[in-house]
Amino acid sequence: MASNANLSGNPLLAAWNTPFGIPPFENIAPEHYRPAFDRALAEQQAEIADIAESEAAPTFVNTIEALERSGATLKRVGGVFFNLAGSHTNEAIQAVEREMAPILAKHRNSIFMNEALYRRVAALYEQRETLGLNGEQARVLDRYHTIFVRAGAKLGPNEKKRLAAITERLASLGTQFSQNVLADEKSYQLVLEGEEDLAGLPSFLREAAAQAAEERGLKGKHVITLSRSSIEPFLQFSRRRDLREQAFKAWASRGDNNGPTDNKAIIAEMAALRVERARLLGHKTFADFKLSDTMAKTPDAVLKLLNDVWSPARARAEAERDDLQALAQAQGDNIVIEPWDWRFYADQVRMARHNLDEATIKPYFRLDRIIEAAFETAHRLFGLSFRELEDFPKYHPDIRAWQVLDADGAPIGTFIGDYFARSSKRSGAWMSAFRSQEKLTGDVRPIIVNVMNFAKGGAGEPSLLSFDDARTLFHEFGHGLHGLLSNVTYPLLAGTSVSTDFVELPSQLFEHWLSQPEILRGYATHYRTGEPMPEELLERLMAARNFNQGFATVEYLASAFVDLELHRRKDVTDLDISAFEKDTLNKIGMPREIIMRHRTPHFTHVFSGDGYSSGYYSYLWSEVLDADAFMAFEETGDAFNEEMAEKLKRFIYSAGNLRDPAEAYTAFRGRLPTADALLAKRGLAA
Repeated sequence: MASNANLSGNPLLAAWNTPFGIPPFENIAPEHYRPAFDRALAEQQAEIADIAESEAAPTFVNTIEALERSGATLKRVGGVFFNLAGSHTNEAIQAVEREMAPILAKHRNSIFMNEALYRRVAALYEQRETLGLNGEQARVLDRYHTIFVRAGAKLGPNEKKRLAAITERLASLGTQFSQNVLADEKSYQLVLEGEEDLAGLPSFLREAAAQAAEERGLKGKHVITLSRSSIEPFLQFSRRRDLREQAFKAWASRGDNNGPTDNKAIIAEMAALRVERARLLGHKTFADFKLSDTMAKTPDAVLKLLNDVWSPARARAEAERDDLQALAQAQGDNIVIEPWDWRFYADQVRMARHNLDEATIKPYFRLDRIIEAAFETAHRLFGLSFRELEDFPKYHPDIRAWQVLDADGAPIGTFIGDYFARSSKRSGAWMSAFRSQEKLTGDVRPIIVNVMNFAKGGAGEPSLLSFDDARTLFHEFGHGLHGLLSNVTYPLLAGTSVSTDFVELPSQLFEHWLSQPEILRGYATHYRTGEPMPEELLERLMAARNFNQGFATVEYLASAFVDLELHRRKDVTDLDISAFEKDTLNKIGMPREIIMRHRTPHFTHVFSGDGYSSGYYSYLWSEVLDADAFMAFEETGDAFNEEMAEKLKRFIYSAGNLRDPAEAYTAFRGRLPTADALLAKRGLAA
């Protein structure tokens, strides 16, 4: 336990007299975290003891509301720490992360396996019809009861002890898994020495590669990293097939290099522990356990959706492959298409078919303008406006922040944007919260962050995005709006606290508005001239939206199949994860020329924590919803229809976890969707 001397000047524990309560990042050092965590854990342990040991009969206020009020300091400290552990880490933070993972898991177990506390919650749950609760209170009570049961509160002492050991070990393994992936990404660089190595690379990629080299102390050279925004365009444009192969194999083998950062043994141990955890809780497999608290409910329901989309997607991908092979041969390239060739030849096929390539599109997608486009979309749908902050605490010089105002000009929260790739940031893109909305302890306004990994422009040049990058920005901003617009009383229900197969609905739905001609006409402007994208180029861009969709769907579905199949196994003893991955892909008929979007050894969605384990299918499940939901706007003839936007805000974006997801969607749409709209959206309908 930290001494009072260690705590007196700890900025994590002091009042934050900063703009809008943004954490005082510049004052926080790695050595502040452990003492702050220790204080926060002790505080909540005392709060929980007061609730559990109370001699007063349980009531909603003295048990459920008291639980909701507990752990305020822990939420604040953890909000800062875990956001920075993902977006701007270092060895000191990683050491704290490894140290705290099992401690925090143990702390959570001590709450949700507390027998006296569970008895109070269970007593209220049994009396729930007679307590006079409003709808939100009833939902909070139901969710707490579910959380306690799923955490093992009903188990006997020996089973609780074993389950606690499992969850603590899984926390440590998940932390090590993500740190290994980051280490592999950070350590790799492909140095391009001269013009021969740069063959085929357009100016925007050369500038970004020069910037990456300078950041790594190699000024005057060019570097390709394993950030998706660096490697994907390199694979798309480089005429050096040998370098494409070299970079691709490094990208594909993250976490799979048989050295100190290899993740295969970690995966095997995690899979075994997850099966044991599920059985202790009365489920046949981990997938059965995990999915029982989602919209999908069962592995069979997920498998049906994956299979329904797999057949048309694979057929389309095989046709796409044949087109690539034909083009290569027509050009006199005597090769057989390999995974490192796909993007290179696909770009040429797209050019031939749609007269469209990335180098033509990117000058019209300047990062600043796409941020403005996302804000304008939120303004037109929900009446929001965004006021950029000039002077606020920053954890990195590149981050930006805005105060977010509602239609009446009243503040609803703060939005932080962290857009550029760097070696201290894990790959991918995500939304998180430094503070979530709630009204139980006052009118608490959210502080939401979007984290991306876009390539920086060269010296004096703006960051230019691909159309996929722009879609990613809209996607994460959709998550951001889910957090910003949250309007609930209880913290447990705030923002994105919904099941994984529903949480992607607000994000994927928001992507649709990027493709609206009125948004593109206004914000897709040339970064040098300011001229809007020519109408005929806009038409070509829209016509090509589903180009290469077989490839994109197959690489995604392959990852979802492997995730589900691994967690549907009843026996994972002696698991050889490489053989398992290969066998699963063979069974579904994976095209040889495509690999999983996330190979198992670097599948952080699934192994950095419980998040998307058995749940990577969620993007597809939510896409069924988002395709159908946007159709509701299209049916009105107005993509910004006020009545539909109001219903969308009320039942989806601001509603957090107030309702069961199926009820929430039905309240918005009047019915549940079918997969037809999804297949049409992806251009895979028969």
